[in-house]
Amino acid sequence: MAADQKQKPVEASKNYKGFVAGVFSGIAKLAVGHPFDTVKVRLQTTDSTRFSGPLQCVLQTIRNEGVRGLYKGATPPLVGWMFMDSVMLGSLTVYRRLLAEHVFYKQLTPHSPSIPPSVKPEKEGPISAISHAAAHLPSYGHGLAGIMAGCTVSFIAAPVEHVKARLQTQYSAKKSERLYSGPLDCVRKIYVAHGVRGVYKGLAATLLFRSFFFFWWGSYDIFSRILRDRTSLSAPAINFWAGGLSAQVFWITSYPSDVVKQRVMTDPMGGKLNDGTPRFKNWWQAAQAVYKEGGPKGYWRGFLPCFLRAFPANAMALMAFEGVMRALP
Repeated sequence: MAADQKQKPVEASKNYKGFVAGVFSGIAKLAVGHPFDTVKVRLQTTDSTRFSGPLQCVLQTIRNEGVRGLYKGATPPLVGWMFMDSVMLGSLTVYRRLLAEHVFYKQLTPHSPSIPPSVKPEKEGPISAISHAAAHLPSYGHGLAGIMAGCTVSFIAAPVEHVKARLQTQYSAKKSERLYSGPLDCVRKIYVAHGVRGVYKGLAATLLFRSFFFFWWGSYDIFSRILRDRTSLSAPAINFWAGGLSAQVFWITSYPSDVVKQRVMTDPMGGKLNDGTPRFKNWWQAAQAVYKEGGPKGYWRGFLPCFLRAFPANAMALMAFEGVMRALP
């Protein structure tokens, strides 16, 4: 009992690792994934008369705006993803530990019989667990921790993704013809016209979208265990493959909610912005509009670039995160 009480403060003191390593995850994710994200957002927020598909969107963007056009709106997520991944992955490690120690403690059993007792779980388990108990959470426990981390990071992600989406859907190559000259100008104009509520437009849709983190982190644990038990892959390779595959599971389950979120965030706000007449009062009206315009297929418009992006961007991000987690003292 005394040993357990000594161990918990030590494990809690390692919470900083997730927040530090999350910064590196955000950088890796942006470098690989942002061009895919720009194509995805443009397809999600336009009809088929503008872009017939992802390839035409890429070619037309490069032809009219250059390669830099694919990185439009990259500044908010560069700062945002570093911060968001730090908060999301850092809080995830904390929630996993808390769930392991206070909810699942009595039913914890090691997932992998192949790990010898001499090997500490935090070096082998999914997301280099910061506590022995967290390394043995059931898969749905990892999923619950994912939901909690998703809700936490949504309060940072909503304004970042809102600004990013508005910048990505400015199609003019000339800055003088754009409503927003950059991310700071976008935030300033929205805040002046609509206050904090305007900056946080789409928060409810963001919370809904990130509730699907249950499938991401639950499946990440499952893939990690399968690869660890049935292959001889190294830890970084396991992180890479489990990270990429679980991200694809996440996007398959969550994509329709992301389409609705993007519609809400790019809807004209009206008022002093003079950007048009608002169409939606809430995410449910946006969801209905998507169905009315394109039927069930409307919820999957832009899915291909998103799906292609999911594996490399998140595989690299989680491999970077895990590597830093293992390297930190």
